[in-house]
Amino acid sequence: MHLGEEIHVAGNWFILHFTENNGMAFGMELSGEFGKLFLSIFRILAAGAIGYYAYTLIRKNAGARMVIFISLIFAGAVGNILDSIFYGMIFTESDYRIAEIFPAQGYASFLHGKVVDMFYFPIIKGHFPSWFPFWGSEDFIFFRPVFNIADSAITTGVLCIILFQSHFFQEEKQKPEVNATTGNELNDSTVNNAGA
Repeated sequence: MHLGEEIHVAGNWFILHFTENNGMAFGMELSGEFGKLFLSIFRILAAGAIGYYAYTLIRKNAGARMVIFISLIFAGAVGNILDSIFYGMIFTESDYRIAEIFPAQGYASFLHGKVVDMFYFPIIKGHFPSWFPFWGSEDFIFFRPVFNIADSAITTGVLCIILFQSHFFQEEKQKPEVNATTGNELNDSTVNNAGA
């Protein structure tokens, strides 16, 4: 597909729309070559921190759900990073033509590639009334952003953590303390006797 080309999968409410995102969510970006480099390096560091956090959760025998949700965020971050790192080197520009794979020279250097987005769900289209604050008389589309599978993984992981956060904290409180020397669980009477 060339940039901007669409395939209507289910009428006008589920569309494969090929676009490239040069920056962050909702098309925001840091300007200039160094802005893109900074963003790519920041993504790599953030993904490393998330991956390390997932590793510590596994070592602490945290609940499986929390590990899965953090892993979704980690996998989504890595997916977008791979686009940023390699996409510009292995493809030509796709403006008004289909990109070529493995050209002599790609459209961007290492860490300067764009993230490919493709899922578009303009489920509701309408018009704000003139009295509506900020957007009066403007057209609106819900859901306007075009996103990819990696974005979906990140969003799903974050939403699940928000929805189930009270459950995770309760699990932490209910976990029994373990004696570092013996490996046995400590209960209240054991702790009181140890202190006496």
